[in-house]
Amino acid sequence: MFPQPAPRQSPKQTQTPGHELSGIPAGLPSAVAQLAHDVTLSDAELVRRTLAGQHDPFAALVARYQKRAFWIAYHVVGRVEDARDVTQEAFVRLFRSLAKYDFARSFYTWFYRIVMNLAIDSLRKIRSARAGSIEDILGGLPDSRAVAGDVPLERTEENGQVWAVLDKLDAKFRAVLVLRDIHGLSCREIAPVLKVTHATARWRLHRGRQMFKEHWERLQGGPEQ
Repeated sequence: MFPQPAPRQSPKQTQTPGHELSGIPAGLPSAVAQLAHDVTLSDAELVRRTLAGQHDPFAALVARYQKRAFWIAYHVVGRVEDARDVTQEAFVRLFRSLAKYDFARSFYTWFYRIVMNLAIDSLRKIRSARAGSIEDILGGLPDSRAVAGDVPLERTEENGQVWAVLDKLDAKFRAVLVLRDIHGLSCREIAPVLKVTHATARWRLHRGRQMFKEHWERLQGGPEQ
């Protein structure tokens, strides 16, 4: 039902979880591309090299995560330009915050938290500015080539209905649905991203799915309650 990005690679398959080699853009400078594609080189090591004053390692981090960051933002805010703004700001904040990174923790969880917080803030601003107008918020789904050339968006009419239903959900439920049902993170991975307990993440997912189903059935003209 949801528009899907490429599957997320399991953390057990690589030392740089949260991204996949196929998601790294083409046309990078050779030094950056080599770092980005090196699965033996962890994200934490790229952070260390960046903090040591090297420039290419941070560019490699951006290459590893830019599509995933965009899709997380896009599935929260629902608009291409806003998702691009969120993604750009997320990398700016990442760079400014690298010195605070705790190397004992997962990089991708830390970075996803930055992206998700910015995306939720952006969504709330959109809703406030547009006075809750679904038409203004959604603006129609974009052509897949305008989003990410290797991730098709099909069944536009149904996707529009999905966005309309997601827009009815509180941001805290929408965030869990995006991370679990679209991006494939487990509730144990979602919990630190959203700074909640595992139990809270599971409850929000359960309740969010319930509310989504209720709104969806009403939209589809299901039996009246």
